[in-house]
Amino acid sequence: MRYLVRERVFGIGDDFWIDDEHGERAFLVDGKALRVRQTFELKDRDGEVVAVIRRKMISLWETMEVERGGKSLATVRKKRFTPLRHRFRARLADGTTLSVHGNVLDKEYDIEAGGHRLARISRKWFRVRDTYAVDVRRPDADVPMLLSLAVCIEALTGGD
Repeated sequence: MRYLVRERVFGIGDDFWIDDEHGERAFLVDGKALRVRQTFELKDRDGEVVAVIRRKMISLWETMEVERGGKSLATVRKKRFTPLRHRFRARLADGTTLSVHGNVLDKEYDIEAGGHRLARISRKWFRVRDTYAVDVRRPDADVPMLLSLAVCIEALTGGD
C-alpha cells in the first residue's frame, strides 16, 4: 500500500494529511505548536491518536521517540559520519532493530528488518516541495508505526 504525505509549508503547528493510494485521507499528522520539544500526533481518519512522536531534548545523537498508548514503541537515532547518506537505527520496544538508510541526493530511504524491506520513503518522483510517498511493502506491516518512522526521518533530516 502506498501513502502520500503532503506537508503544508506554512501551516501553523505543522499539520498535514497522509492519503492512501486511492486518494482517501488515511491519517492526520497533528504538529503541536508552542511545545518545548518538537511533537507530532499521528491520528487515524476518525481522530483517534495512534502514535505520538517526540524529539528528545537532550541526546548525543539526534533522537526521536514514538509512543503508542503511553508506552514506548520505538526510538529512532540518526547515525553520525555518513557522507552523502543518511543512516538511522530504530529500536522497537520488543528489542527488534530496524535499519533505515538512504541517499541524500536521491531522497529515498529504505526501512528494513533483517535485510527485508518493510517500506520505502521517496521524494524522488515528486516535483512539489514537501511531498513524499511511503510505500509499505508488507501487507502485515504496522502501518502507523512505519508512517511514524517516516515522520521521524523527515524531521531528523530537515526534509533535505
